[in-house]
Amino acid sequence: MKPERSEEHQGPVIRDKRRIDPETGEVRVPPTETTAAAPPSESESGSDRAGGGKEDDGEMAKLKAKLDERTNDLQRLQAEFANYRKRVERDRVAVREQALANVLVELLPVLDDIGRARDHDELTGGFKSVGEALEAKVAKLGLERYGEKGEPFDPTVHEALLHSYSPEVTEPTCVEILQPGYRVGGRVLRAARVAVAEPEEPPAHDGGEPVRDASADGSAGGAASVQDAASADRSDGADGADGADGSERSGGSGGSGESAGSSASGGSGEENDERD
Repeated sequence: MKPERSEEHQGPVIRDKRRIDPETGEVRVPPTETTAAAPPSESESGSDRAGGGKEDDGEMAKLKAKLDERTNDLQRLQAEFANYRKRVERDRVAVREQALANVLVELLPVLDDIGRARDHDELTGGFKSVGEALEAKVAKLGLERYGEKGEPFDPTVHEALLHSYSPEVTEPTCVEILQPGYRVGGRVLRAARVAVAEPEEPPAHDGGEPVRDASADGSAGGAASVQDAASADRSDGADGADGADGSERSGGSGGSGESAGSSASGGSGEENDERD
C-alpha cells in the first residue's frame, strides 16, 4: 500500500527567480543580498565616522604642510630672481660707465691740446670746427670740465703743485689753474692741478695772541740748555783746578819738610860718629 502524499506536496511548486519584477519593472534584490545590506548599528556607524574623521584630518594636515612648503619655495625663487635681475642691471650700468670712462680718459690729452690752442689764439679755421665738435660730443656723453681761478681748494678734486702765502685770501684758494680737471657725474677722471695760496698771517688763539712757532721755541730752549751746560762745565773745571793747586802746594810743603828732617837727622848722625 503506497503512502499518501501530504497536501503541501500536491501540485507543482513554482518559484519566480526573475530579477526584474514584471509588474513594477524594478530590480528584485535576492534575500541573501538583503540580509548582507542590512544597515549597520548605531555604535558601528559612530566608530566608522570617528575613524574616517581622523584620517581626513591627517590628510588635510599633510596637504597643508606640502602647500606651505611649495609656497615658500616659490617665494624664495621669486626673491632670488628679483635680486638677480637687479644685480644684472647694476652690473650693466657699471660696465657701461667704466667703458665710457676709459674712452674719455684717452681723449683728455686731445682736449688739453685744444684748450692750449684756444688760449694762444691758434684755434682757427677747420681745426676750430673739429675741436668744438669734439668738445660738444664729449659734453653730451657727460664729461664735465672743472677748475676755476679763485675757487676754494678741495683736496678731493684738486692736486696742489705750487704753494704760496698771500694777504688777499682768507682760506686756501686756487690762485692759478695749471691743468683743468675732468669728471663724469660724481667720478673724477683727472684731478685739477692748481697753485694754492694760504693766508699770510698765522691763525691766532682765542686771546688774540699769535701762535708761536714750536720749532723756534724748541731751538731757543736748546740754546739756553747748551749755555747752562757750558757754564756748569767751566765752574767744575775751575773747582778742579783749585783743588789740584792746593794738593800740589800741600805735597810740596810735605816734601820739603821730609827732606829737611832727613838732612837734619843725617847730619846729627855723622857728628856722633866723629865724636866716637
